[in-house]
Amino acid sequence: MKWMYRGMVPALIFSLMSFMGDWSAAAQVSNDPIQTVTGSRQNPNGNQGLSKVYHDFVPNRPEAKQKKTKPPAASQRFIQVQLLGINDFHGQLNVTRKVNGKPVGRADYLAAYLKQRAAENKNTVLVHAGDMVGASPPVSALLQDEPTIDFLNRMGFDIGTVGNHEFDEGVTELMRLIKGGTHPKTGNFAGSNFPWIVANVIDKKTGKTILPPYQVMKVNGMPIGFIGVVTTETPTVVVPSGVAGVEFTDEVEAINRNVAELKKQGVKSIVVLAHNPGTSGPNGENPQGQLVDIANRVDDEVDVIFGGHNHAYMNATINKKLVVQAYSYGTAFADVDVEIDPKTKDIVTKRAEIVTTFQEGIEPDPEIKKLIEGYEAKVEPIINRIIGTTSGELTARQNESGESILGDFITDAQREAMKTDFAITNPGGIRADIDAGEITWGEAFTVQPFSNELVKMTMTGKQIRDVLNQQWGTKIQMLQISGFSYTWDPNKAVGDKVVSIKLADGSEINPDKPYTVTANIFLSGGGDGFTVFNQAQNKEIGPTDLDAFVKYIEEQPKPFTYGIQNRIQKVQ
Repeated sequence: MKWMYRGMVPALIFSLMSFMGDWSAAAQVSNDPIQTVTGSRQNPNGNQGLSKVYHDFVPNRPEAKQKKTKPPAASQRFIQVQLLGINDFHGQLNVTRKVNGKPVGRADYLAAYLKQRAAENKNTVLVHAGDMVGASPPVSALLQDEPTIDFLNRMGFDIGTVGNHEFDEGVTELMRLIKGGTHPKTGNFAGSNFPWIVANVIDKKTGKTILPPYQVMKVNGMPIGFIGVVTTETPTVVVPSGVAGVEFTDEVEAINRNVAELKKQGVKSIVVLAHNPGTSGPNGENPQGQLVDIANRVDDEVDVIFGGHNHAYMNATINKKLVVQAYSYGTAFADVDVEIDPKTKDIVTKRAEIVTTFQEGIEPDPEIKKLIEGYEAKVEPIINRIIGTTSGELTARQNESGESILGDFITDAQREAMKTDFAITNPGGIRADIDAGEITWGEAFTVQPFSNELVKMTMTGKQIRDVLNQQWGTKIQMLQISGFSYTWDPNKAVGDKVVSIKLADGSEINPDKPYTVTANIFLSGGGDGFTVFNQAQNKEIGPTDLDAFVKYIEEQPKPFTYGIQNRIQKVQ
């Protein structure tokens, strides 16, 4: 592993004023002097990273409190190889959170940990299992996530696969980040310095994978085969334009097909990078999720599987395969140690540790810290513009009925922007909380980072009931709503849990009457399994969810107070 400076990505051709001109008026810098938010509003150190708990983040980690056991002594007969892996980074370059009450994360601390571990073994390979970009904070997202690729390049990552979020802006933009190219907002970009692989994403025109399905790397003379796959659920969690022209095939079939190719080449040490979910207890007990099914069904020549997607902990042995996942957002990494028999070239032992990147007791890497500061300076005028002030926290945390303050507020903003009877949004599109006090544009962006267009459409009362009943599917996803209220009964059958739907005047919704509804373009296209939206008529495109959110905040009194609206009631 080379830890030397790998060369600065060519300077971004980036004019801040012209860049801001590409955004709507809601995202532009005012003529007033720039007001900078410091201290605890964004980070104890005063940078642009949020300190609040994020969507899909695990703040309490029992395994991080356990006393570490000393690993077995290395065998002189075998070659020791170390695989250091991350997943679901989501461009979290400058974000600090808390785990077990202590500060954790940020790319400069993650870098310090990875370099420290790499120094322990010259045979170190850095890998990632997807979702490196997408749903990113402004420091990365406003620059087309090029800063995150720059970080991975500087760290010397060796190989990775794609996650569903790599498709957020479509295959063409994905290929630009990997292979290099020009973007109108950022200019020319050199791309990734390392290969990306995926075996189950097929170009419909060519019938071939969009990226190489596998890669063989020689580590101290030992060939190791890496195969990449991404969840076949990707089309259901990405806007249709993001996956246009490609097909997602069965992960296990793709893995086994390429294992067969590797075996023909004499490769017996095989690692899968799978952007698929899984979880286990701290000691590997009770493993669950797609990764378990994959481990049970793939060829026995597979030795290690790195997972991702559900931002969870996993460190378990399933069907003689070591399966790991290291939470998300750079707050942890997987340290997998394997021994390879130089005679058979096969992995003979394997063990893993999931390491949480506590900031306590380690200094941030100076090169990556400087990198972050440079990118923060580029976007600071946009990020720190004050757009409003709230007297209380706007949280996305749902109550027992499934309703959140921020969910109510965002749907109010969307209904106002599109002048519809109702608005409905998906909880996965709300990515952070907003603290009491001044609200910056950057905070609003972090809450609504996808900039999905809003869609006005017509739905009958029955269709609205049907879509609400889809909340209880393979997993529970409580939609956030505006313009009506409803009750639901947990004891009723799936598909029939909604009891009563009432309009603002207290009358029951008419199943036969058409109503106008606002949803983001992802949800309106049947995203997250809410397929009833596909039955809607008269669809019209409006502004982005971010623009509507920012404008609505700006229109509120300063400060404004907003609380739970009690639109969703669980029958007790």
